Amino acid sequence: MVQGVLAAKKKSARVIPVINPATEEAVGEIPDQGAEEVGRAVARAQKAWDGWRKNTAHERAKMLEEVARRIKERSQSLARLLTLEGGKPLRENVDEMGWSASCFEYYAGLIRAERGRVIPSIEASQLNFVVHEPYGVVGAIVPWNYPILLMAWKLAPALAAGNAVVLKPAEQTPLSTLEFRSIFDCLPKGTVEIVTGRGETAGEALVRHPGVSLIAFTGSLETGRRIAKICSESVKKTHMELGGKDAFVVCEDSDLDVAAKAVAWAAFLNAGQVCTSTERVYVHRSVHDKFLERLAAFSRKLIVGDGLDPKTDVGPMIGESYRRKIEAHVADAVKRGAKVLCGGRRPAALKRGFYYEPTVLAGVDHSMAVMREETFGPVCPVMPYKTFDEALALVNDSPYGLGANLYTHDARKVKRFFEEVQAGTIWVNDPLTDNDAGPFGGFKATGGGRELGEEGLREFQQAKHVHWDFEQQAKPWWYPYAPTAKSYDYSAPKKSGRAR
Repeated sequence: MVQGVLAAKKKSARVIPVINPATEEAVGEIPDQGAEEVGRAVARAQKAWDGWRKNTAHERAKMLEEVARRIKERSQSLARLLTLEGGKPLRENVDEMGWSASCFEYYAGLIRAERGRVIPSIEASQLNFVVHEPYGVVGAIVPWNYPILLMAWKLAPALAAGNAVVLKPAEQTPLSTLEFRSIFDCLPKGTVEIVTGRGETAGEALVRHPGVSLIAFTGSLETGRRIAKICSESVKKTHMELGGKDAFVVCEDSDLDVAAKAVAWAAFLNAGQVCTSTERVYVHRSVHDKFLERLAAFSRKLIVGDGLDPKTDVGPMIGESYRRKIEAHVADAVKRGAKVLCGGRRPAALKRGFYYEPTVLAGVDHSMAVMREETFGPVCPVMPYKTFDEALALVNDSPYGLGANLYTHDARKVKRFFEEVQAGTIWVNDPLTDNDAGPFGGFKATGGGRELGEEGLREFQQAKHVHWDFEQQAKPWWYPYAPTAKSYDYSAPKKSGRAR
């Protein structure tokens, strides 16, 4: 039980158990908070925001750097706790802590270089410029697959911009997030508040609260649509990333040994529970069979087990309902003619835990759910293509547009791929890598927001145009509609662009 959870429990009879997906045993519990508790958290954040936004960029940057230092200092213990509640292999969670610290460091540096811009004035006596200001209190709703990293992707730019944040972690992985209360105590009290509970309780209360000016959400398309509908009632800004169905194209000139390992990495990392997981693979027909042999052979060698075991390559899925969805996708594909080359079942040796073997499917097509719907599990369907035009069409044949991968040495194909593929991130010969300085987000149903980079900072800022006449000259009442009073023609139409 993490510190602070017992105290919170006393205030609410509603509790949610936190289950270790590797053992199916409870490792803690959290309060299922509702509108009353969320309201108090928002009130504290509103009070803190007035002071936080008045800090200089340099002062905010120093505090964000301290957050990063504390994350690094406690990375091992935080990673272990995250493995207990989320199942991801420990070494992957250690990496997640490092990436999260890096994000806070990046935005500390970026906010020091923050700038507005001076724009041309329409009169000699005027100065026009644009500044960027925070929204106020941001509601951040974070998923379970990368709870600390995706928290950092929202909190670091939101705080750097001068906002206060009320954070709701996923009910499956809240314990590691609650440990951040002691990390965030280097910030002014109330600048970051954490509430816990289900989406229907704490999540919805946060979205509906009138004191929250912006909702930043990563999660399912279904939940994103509900959030958008609620926020539309008050015209509240949303910033959402709603999943993907990422494609991977392997060209005939690829090194098949390298490409097979790259596809396995992209498909089975975190048991396929990554928004940018490779969920569709298209291989040129001339190398299709050889590629499948290599991919299946490599995938069979991956060790499935408890994330705390250093030998484990692929950990458990987060819960039983998610595993059942994977099984349904595989069963549908087999019924429609697909062939299971490896995996396709629960590991016989693991009696407890939500495990599923890394699975490679051949003979798939776009009539199957596994090629159309977000699978979010360790399943890799592979389909041949004849021409590069056909490959591009198949990649774009999806309601999602988060990311896409290409393996080739042909520069002409690379150029066509990043120009024609409808996705927010394009990886060429280097799948699933991130860069704090590069924007992350998607097209189409994936959502329109961006995280990371300067674009990620702008998501949490409002642009304000300042129009200043420093000579303070008295103007006739008709001034906005004419260059000078003497040349004003009452019969002429009003000039556009001078006033509204």
